[in-house]
Amino acid sequence: MNYLPFFIANRYFRKRKGNFSAFIIRLSVVATAISVAVMLLAIAIITGFKQEIRQKIFSFWGHVIVADYAINASNLITTSPITYDLELVKEIQQLPYVAQVTPFIVRPGIIRVPEAMEGIRLKGIPEQFQFTDKVEFIGSEKLNFQEADYAKEIILSTTTAARLQVEVGDTVQLYFMDPGSMQPRIRKLRVPALYHTGMDEIDRNYALCDIRLLQRINNWAPNHINGYQVDLHDAAYMDTAALVIFKEFTQPPLYTYTMRELFGNLFDWLGLQDINAKVVLLIMASVAVINLAVALLILIVEQARLIGLLHALGMNFRQMMMMFLYYAAIIASIGILAGNMLAVTIYFLQDKFGFIKLDEATYYMKQVPMQLYPGQIIAINLGTLILCVLCMLLPVLYIRSIQPTKVLQFR
Repeated sequence: MNYLPFFIANRYFRKRKGNFSAFIIRLSVVATAISVAVMLLAIAIITGFKQEIRQKIFSFWGHVIVADYAINASNLITTSPITYDLELVKEIQQLPYVAQVTPFIVRPGIIRVPEAMEGIRLKGIPEQFQFTDKVEFIGSEKLNFQEADYAKEIILSTTTAARLQVEVGDTVQLYFMDPGSMQPRIRKLRVPALYHTGMDEIDRNYALCDIRLLQRINNWAPNHINGYQVDLHDAAYMDTAALVIFKEFTQPPLYTYTMRELFGNLFDWLGLQDINAKVVLLIMASVAVINLAVALLILIVEQARLIGLLHALGMNFRQMMMMFLYYAAIIASIGILAGNMLAVTIYFLQDKFGFIKLDEATYYMKQVPMQLYPGQIIAINLGTLILCVLCMLLPVLYIRSIQPTKVLQFR
């Protein structure tokens, strides 16, 4: 292997100080660093945003729902119950990626306070139900399941509480309308806590109560439910879990729904964020390539006499081309390293202090989430370096047009 082109490129890079070419080099390094940092931060923000939104949904509804088949998968409210099957729960619970399996009931109702009235969907949960850390609580996280008949409590979202002007410890009235009846069934419940997910689709529409309350309201037996909520240790197993449960453990009319089916519009919207990521990557990679190509072309023109001298001394075109490609690779590598340092610094500062804020009503979160994986960092760094070096082939072709007899005739 001929190390001469690399030796000249490295020595030339180290010795160029205090002149125009040194300024061009510094400018190229800075521009490359900014481009790489923006690409890394864009991927981190989009990945973090998608993961945060999904986790908020999973924290409230789990990953898979087992219920009667329905044409409209997004509607979990059914008038006909299914019978709680302990054996089915045990079979699902034995899957290695399943964290918990809990029954639930969903029933519409009306919350009334002296000042206002609000329609709501009540999600009835059992005592063993556990939320993840993505659900924030003001007050107690648990209903008083110790009461003999049912917990006379309801957990509202902070969004619903704000609209109704209700605080922790207040009492509200719940109205339930039965089909064919003109008189509502009324229950008075205390508000022991408020929950907050930041997801408007959940916070605006749902409240939590004892599953036994809804069984009574529906005139169902104690073992009647709407379905089972399956929480997984890892969302990556969501489709696998739904398929295994459906094929191995359930019988018609039971069916398995993933959160992607229940919240199809939201997951489709999250999928569109990948297009934004590709656009940002394309733009910033183009900026890095164009900047480096222009810088390299300027350096080639400035060093025309050096090129002529090397050619006169016997260096062929391929070696001179490799010399400037090595030169471009050195500049790109330093810029990529600096961009990584800048992006990682901002990443950890945001993770620790959350100084970049968001409007939660619009973005479902209070601060910009970031999630960056080593594979993404390696892919962006290698992709940028390879793309920059490959795109440098065009400007180095200018070397062919440099004639030693013309550039060396004047000192």
